Amino acid sequence: MKAFRNSWMQVGAGKTQMNWFRSMLVGSLAFTAACASGPQKKPSSLPETAPPAAQQPAPVQQKPAAPPQAPPGSAEEAFATALRSYEAGDLDAARKGFESVVDALPQSLNAQFNLGVIAERQGRPDDARVAYEKVLLLDPAHVPAVVNLGVMYREQGRVDESVALFERALKVPGREYDASLLNSLSITYRVAGKLDESEAAARRVLVRNKDNPGAYKNLAHVAYAREKYRLAELLAGTARKHAENDASLYNLLGMVYLKLDDRARALSQFQKAVSLDAKFLPGYLNLGALALSYRDYAGAERSFGKAVELEPGSPDAALYLAWALDGQKGRDPKKGIAAGEVFEKVLATRKDLPEAVCGAGWAYASDRAGWEKAIAFLDRCKALETTTDTDKQMITAKVSGLQNMLKAPAPAPAAAEAEGDGAPADEAIGGGGAQPAQGAEGEAEQPGQDAEGDATGGAGTQPEQGSDAAPEGNPPAQGTDVAPEGDATEGAGSEAT
Repeated sequence: MKAFRNSWMQVGAGKTQMNWFRSMLVGSLAFTAACASGPQKKPSSLPETAPPAAQQPAPVQQKPAAPPQAPPGSAEEAFATALRSYEAGDLDAARKGFESVVDALPQSLNAQFNLGVIAERQGRPDDARVAYEKVLLLDPAHVPAVVNLGVMYREQGRVDESVALFERALKVPGREYDASLLNSLSITYRVAGKLDESEAAARRVLVRNKDNPGAYKNLAHVAYAREKYRLAELLAGTARKHAENDASLYNLLGMVYLKLDDRARALSQFQKAVSLDAKFLPGYLNLGALALSYRDYAGAERSFGKAVELEPGSPDAALYLAWALDGQKGRDPKKGIAAGEVFEKVLATRKDLPEAVCGAGWAYASDRAGWEKAIAFLDRCKALETTTDTDKQMITAKVSGLQNMLKAPAPAPAAAEAEGDGAPADEAIGGGGAQPAQGAEGEAEQPGQDAEGDATGGAGTQPEQGSDAAPEGNPPAQGTDVAPEGDATEGAGSEAT
């Protein structure tokens, strides 16, 4: 999660197949950290030196006595105005304001840092990277910039660069045990599959801060990855004692209970996660997956619909929503049309994705209004390399039937209603209805079982080992870094929301 830093000043640089359809439904759900898409979230305060669990705001530090009101046209006034624009959601105005501060005070770390945060929120990752790198040129030990840039590298698959960035910052005198850096490094090692190194980094946090929930959460994820689920439960519970309002911890516990085949407790944990944070995307994804496993398609539609609302550009969330709608087409053919439309949205960003191509064909086949589209998509599905010979024969028969029915006059409305060419929800034809996930060996998987990372199109995908054990970046800064006229303020560098 990215949010502004809000100190008054910080003086001086350096001081601071068809069967795939049934086998993917749940195993590939995204089990991610809170604020995995941090730049799109509301800002919170900057994590303290020994931060709590991911996305848990650090306590606001004591602010210094308010300085005299900034004179009109000063850098402080420009910064404050830009900050108000940011908080009001006017990112363009905020960007211009912070740019004016940087023009006046090139060494203003907070303003430069905030430009990076705004660039991320506006979907300009290259500009964000440049902004953070400029901060680090002025202050190589600027922890918020190191963390944000390291997270960007990790999310782009540049894991080695992320590790190198964190390790370099940890060599700076006084930063050897910085919890933000160590927790972020622990996550990155886990992403790289280096569990021993990930555990070592987390334990290093506890040397100086024995109650750090982020470190315990990282250790819980390592235990989960090693299939030591009772140990993961214990460690996550310890973290929860120190961060009881961290939604991602309840989500992690829900994942653990699924592994322990305790669905009731898993459900309660996922529900607790979204009750704590109404914008917690992983919780809704896992609730939807659990609903799918019980064939509660209406419930799955609600959960995945919320996920799509929270992340409209996510093709994965849209794909799951389409499956939930598809599962209801046997009772309501219009749900099939709706599913087909959502599958098409997925194809707008994932061209020729088999799940979406074939899914759209079978979904549109549920209602006469979608038959022509169904024929087109089923023909595309038939041409895919992943489609088996048996499924191709089914598609040929289905397309022939639809073509024949289209040649016949449309029935009267009442008869058309009764006709409902929709296949039953549990249709055996590939992609027909949403089913609980089947593992790579045909074994039923628990919903969300390996759902920490991005869906990859296969059953039982492994967790991304992502970013929910330490702050996903840092808040935008809430103050100028260099006092105008060189007038440094005592207590500069405190953060507040």
